[in-house]
Amino acid sequence: MNIVVIGAQWGDEGKGKIVDFLAGDAAAIVRYAGGANAGHTIVLGAEQYALHLVPSGILYPGKRVFLGSGMVIDPEALFAELGALKERGIDWEGRALISDRAHIVLPRYREIDKERDAGRKKPIGTTGRGIGVTYSLKSDRDGIRVADLLWEEKMRDLEPSDRDFLARYRDKLLAMSTDMAVEMRRLRGQNVLLEGAQGTLLDLDLGTYPFVSSGMSSAAGAAVGAGIGPGAIDAVIGVFKAYSTRVGNGPMPSEFDEGADSALCAFVRETGREYGVTTGRPRRCGYLDLVALRYACAVNSMDALALTHLDIYDTLDEVEACVAYRIGGRETTDFPASVEALSQAQPVLRKFPGWKRPLKKCRSFESLPQRARDYVAFIEDYTETPVGIVSVGYERGETIIRRNPWQTKR
Repeated sequence: MNIVVIGAQWGDEGKGKIVDFLAGDAAAIVRYAGGANAGHTIVLGAEQYALHLVPSGILYPGKRVFLGSGMVIDPEALFAELGALKERGIDWEGRALISDRAHIVLPRYREIDKERDAGRKKPIGTTGRGIGVTYSLKSDRDGIRVADLLWEEKMRDLEPSDRDFLARYRDKLLAMSTDMAVEMRRLRGQNVLLEGAQGTLLDLDLGTYPFVSSGMSSAAGAAVGAGIGPGAIDAVIGVFKAYSTRVGNGPMPSEFDEGADSALCAFVRETGREYGVTTGRPRRCGYLDLVALRYACAVNSMDALALTHLDIYDTLDEVEACVAYRIGGRETTDFPASVEALSQAQPVLRKFPGWKRPLKKCRSFESLPQRARDYVAFIEDYTETPVGIVSVGYERGETIIRRNPWQTKR
């Protein structure tokens, strides 16, 4: 089976943990999009790992992981990350491979990225990692792929500083280079996990454009990034938090009010550790946006959802979620394309009684408090998508499986 795991919100939903959990039954894990702007956190006992480019399945001994064709690779960041993993006893050599069609991020792209964003009348709030510049050059057909490192004429035409930089990493990158189409053909009939980055609402086409990332963070990007056709995808799982977060600029209809909700925002941010793994920036926080979540389910043809951070609400007397937008005096339950409309949208909230019990030790859905189950049931009814996984803590074992995706056929 080929299963896609994507973000169903604005990124930072807990994809790293869900991919790590499901990777135990996978033969290989393919990260299909994004670059070093991603930050996937995995907690194993007393150890915490922050992954940016390397697929989350790397922590399983013997698992092969691939940096797919839709990714943009910063060699300096990649080998620093791999070096840090090796220092912590993670043997990656021979099992971490890179698509020869993946594009390379050069150092000067970072400065271009920062200058571009600073020069905008309305900055996007990028991470300044050169990701957008690399994708832009890719679209302009002026980019550099891993396979191009063997193209002598292409290398001669580069600026001297670019050529010198690539020379330092050329042999290492080529040693890890592989053809994803060939690899996926060899993996037919085995379990392969396709790992997304960022989230649906940051997708270049489906997200809150122009306040989006430059890659395909939706399920559609998984086929291209992994070197397969869409018919080879067996299931799509969307990861979302019990509330909403966003990093950077752009509309967020359910964002907590700075005045009335300041205490709740501070509680969620601190309890949920809502700070960027890559940048350290505090994340914007808000109520669970069910309008946006249902939209994400629809445009990705999601088979199931994975709910994370449900335990963050354990101590609250009541929980609220956004069930509609009020725009220009009218209510809607559809997610508009217009950034202007989204910026004007006021959330219509529904209250749910809190469960007032710790969820961390729950290992079955039936062991959750009834009010927590009711909250989950409402989400399922609203989105018309089953919640197949519920995370009640950061560690791998603090996970409830209601339907095993490896055992569920479309």
